[in-house]
Amino acid sequence: MSITTLAATRVYLGQKYGHKGEEIKLSFEAFPYTGLAKTYCVDSNVADSACSGTAYLAGVKANSGTLGLSAAVKRGDCSGQKEGVHFVSGLMEWAQKAGKATGIVTTTRITHATPAASYAHSADRKWEADTDMPKGSRCDDIALQLVRGRVGSRIDVIMGGGRKNFLSHKLKDIEGNPGYRRDNADLIKEWQLNRKSLGASPKYVYNRTQLQSLDLKKYDSVLGLFSYDHIPYHLEAGDDVPALSEMTEKAIQMLSKNKNGYFLFIEGGRIDTAHHETKARKALDETAELAKAVELALRMVDTEETLIVVTSDHSHTMSYSGYSKRGTDILGFTNIMNASDNMPYTTLSYANGPGYKPHEEFQRHNLMLDDIGNLNYTYPSLVPIARETHGGEDVAIFAKGPWSHLFTGNYEQNFIPHAIAFAACIGPGFTSCKS
Repeated sequence: MSITTLAATRVYLGQKYGHKGEEIKLSFEAFPYTGLAKTYCVDSNVADSACSGTAYLAGVKANSGTLGLSAAVKRGDCSGQKEGVHFVSGLMEWAQKAGKATGIVTTTRITHATPAASYAHSADRKWEADTDMPKGSRCDDIALQLVRGRVGSRIDVIMGGGRKNFLSHKLKDIEGNPGYRRDNADLIKEWQLNRKSLGASPKYVYNRTQLQSLDLKKYDSVLGLFSYDHIPYHLEAGDDVPALSEMTEKAIQMLSKNKNGYFLFIEGGRIDTAHHETKARKALDETAELAKAVELALRMVDTEETLIVVTSDHSHTMSYSGYSKRGTDILGFTNIMNASDNMPYTTLSYANGPGYKPHEEFQRHNLMLDDIGNLNYTYPSLVPIARETHGGEDVAIFAKGPWSHLFTGNYEQNFIPHAIAFAACIGPGFTSCKS
């Protein structure tokens, strides 16, 4: 969710409701304090979601592709993961040790890199299920760590996609899809048994209807796996798929029952996947959905005692250019002039990605021949590559609530969780309660 994405989403959302667009603000853009975070990994100048998730959830910069481990572990080093000496703790564990309730909400697989950075320790972000592990490996996969791990097993609210990673290939999910795991595990059933053994009253749900009818008086822990893989894009989701804001609402309601407070991590993860596909329309809509979830959270909490921080893992390569008149469709063509080849160009485009189209007879592809209004249109990109890459520039941070002024200025991304811990009086470091 680059700053470019935010600017374009303002226009997208504004135009949706009859405005020119540029003049509006997303819910979190009205927060009183803003900052910029530097997102690079220890071994890479452009971050992936694993090293950046580790930075802003655990407070330590890591190597690209690794989760919850210090930079002493290179990607794919199972022995480095297995030793355990390179594990880093983070906000989820600090909150649990302080007696707070904890939760994760995401629109990606719950085992995907970003949510996994809050509870897992993995030398490779792709080790989501045992099927993904190298042969002979004795390291625990990410789904297993969510159910059996010291931190994962104690998370009270878990909502997202990725049902396949919790079921053996011998089992089928509610939609009839076979599980992805090689072992004989049914980690959904195991999660329920584990939570009961810890004294919780757990409930597994798999669709929007079940989520909305969840009895909060009866249950204090929920596992919601609403899709076999990632949760469908909002623009394509059926009626029985919960929106990010709906998951957010239930999560806050459940976690708020804890008298010691809670830590909740909410991710609009499909902003990222849409950008990778250079599907700008979907990326902007998913960003608008995140803003809606933040708006709902603001209505539910007291910001005199609740800190809300909104930020990104990293940037993407989408640009926003041209000199179009106000009110021009942000997802359409610029309307001032064609390029020097007398061909039109779109206001939004990418530095690289699958939207690249080769020149025809020494001329740039004529975009007027494309159906740019199509939901799955891949916006033009300069360099051909199967999946668009991340960008390396700083990302924005927006904060509101106690100690939110700490988030101003420019700083390393791994500063973020330490500032949150300071404000919330959790973790092993210096806090506002100790000052």
